[in-house]
Amino acid sequence: MENRFLGIVEKSIREYWDLPAFSDYKGETYCYKDVARRIEKLHILFERADIKKGDKIAIVGRNSSNWAVSFFGTLAYGAVIVPILHDFKPDNIHHIINHSEAKVVLAGSGNWENMNEGAMPDVKLFISLDDFSIIKAKDEKLIGIREHIDEYFDKKYPDGLTKEDIKYHLEEPEELAILNYTSGTTSFSKGVMLPYRSIWSNTKYANENVPFVRPGDNIVCMLPMAHMYGLAFEILNSVGKGCHVHFLTRTPSPKIVADAFSSLRPTLILAVPLIIEKIVKSRVFPELEKPLIKFLLKVPVVNKKILNAVSKKLNAAFGENFGEIVIGGAALNKEVENFLQLIKFRYTVGYGLTECGPLVAYEQWDTFKKGSVGRLVDRMEISIDSPDPETGVGEIFVRGVNNMLGYYKNQEATNAVMLPDGWMNTGDLGMTDADGFLFIKGRSKTMILSSNGQNIYPEEIEDLLNNKPYVEESLIISEEYKLVALIYPNWELADKEGISHEEIQTIMQQNINELNNELPAYSKVSGIRLMEEEFEKTPKRSIKRYLYQSKDEI
Repeated sequence: MENRFLGIVEKSIREYWDLPAFSDYKGETYCYKDVARRIEKLHILFERADIKKGDKIAIVGRNSSNWAVSFFGTLAYGAVIVPILHDFKPDNIHHIINHSEAKVVLAGSGNWENMNEGAMPDVKLFISLDDFSIIKAKDEKLIGIREHIDEYFDKKYPDGLTKEDIKYHLEEPEELAILNYTSGTTSFSKGVMLPYRSIWSNTKYANENVPFVRPGDNIVCMLPMAHMYGLAFEILNSVGKGCHVHFLTRTPSPKIVADAFSSLRPTLILAVPLIIEKIVKSRVFPELEKPLIKFLLKVPVVNKKILNAVSKKLNAAFGENFGEIVIGGAALNKEVENFLQLIKFRYTVGYGLTECGPLVAYEQWDTFKKGSVGRLVDRMEISIDSPDPETGVGEIFVRGVNNMLGYYKNQEATNAVMLPDGWMNTGDLGMTDADGFLFIKGRSKTMILSSNGQNIYPEEIEDLLNNKPYVEESLIISEEYKLVALIYPNWELADKEGISHEEIQTIMQQNINELNNELPAYSKVSGIRLMEEEFEKTPKRSIKRYLYQSKDEI
């Protein structure tokens, strides 16, 4: 098992054989031994379809137990998994399947009904992710094989599948495991090639550094499994630890998430800032703004009691049983973070990217430093290329076992970020402090350079603007050599309070006036434009900046 990801999987299946592994929320539960049997049946099908080790197998659909079985089954066979986000458009799905040269496609019904098999001519086999039935096959004999899969399984394992039968593909550290196509905020999808050493390293690190997670613990999977953040720490780490993963098979609405946390009381929670911020801003901040509460907060002893009550209420919203909530994917709002620190809420912020599978920095909640994204993990190196020694802000380069192999069939894109000596340009700007904590200052591709040579970080302006009245979210862009704020107001709240469209326009202009008083002259906002619909997002809930940015630069 030494330094083998599939060795970790084998050990977990044997060790936790009778423990529950996967459940679709409020649906069927599969123990680790059940997962092992389903993996073997997939392997029989792959063998009969003449799928070779190293072939690509694509998977597209909502989170589910079958998704997880397909993932582990593919790697255990020795094939390469190509996870595709279920909310990608059909043309994008077709492109990824063709570009990756996938031989098998497992698709959920919600995706398949909009897909066209004729647009994917090289695929040998289309399998339903809902029940593993065969949708289409170039070799029609495979349909009969699937219908009699139990007979083939019994013939292969006449005494039943035992722990001793669990022997999976013997992978090499540099061997390609995952081909992950990501829709980043500043560019179009590229196929990130993640080797086994990267997913082993990420899983091993989580296994060693999240000690409060134990076998049998409940984990709620609500982040998209086709994205490395959710996949690595909701799924891979959970299986390595012998946990019981509960998949939210529908869009995780606030009610569904709240019900799941309340009933399952998960030990570890992975979240994006948007989830935390919405809960704090909608459930907590309005209460603290009430006149009586504002007055009582000024009384020292009562102040402490109120904050304790708020902390208890917020803990209850997440099931109370969590060791910590790990926030990743984007920066956390400063006002929200200040409040969470004040009430000693068990949260931490990590940093990573798909190209690192994904982990770069993390620190547990009780030693985490506010405003940072944790410390560099022990298997990675970091270098800040800073032209300004006074601020220390510069491009972040990382090197280590977590790094990708490159972008699939895209040497130009690979050369743009991977240096010959192993360093990789993350595309992010940041700085480190004397204690080794990393602070993200923005993305180098979104940084705006003013005419007098000043660096403007749009994210920092947006963070201030997002705390203004009725601002739901915002984006700062350069337009005709001036800074313009694209603002999506909280239309629902405005409508509820009887505030007209024209009044919102006035309120937003007041917000900009206040904002400009807080900003240096070179970064003042000159104009605003209201958005009727929220910005398009990546799976990490980051705004797809490239859809809104102008070509010019200040």
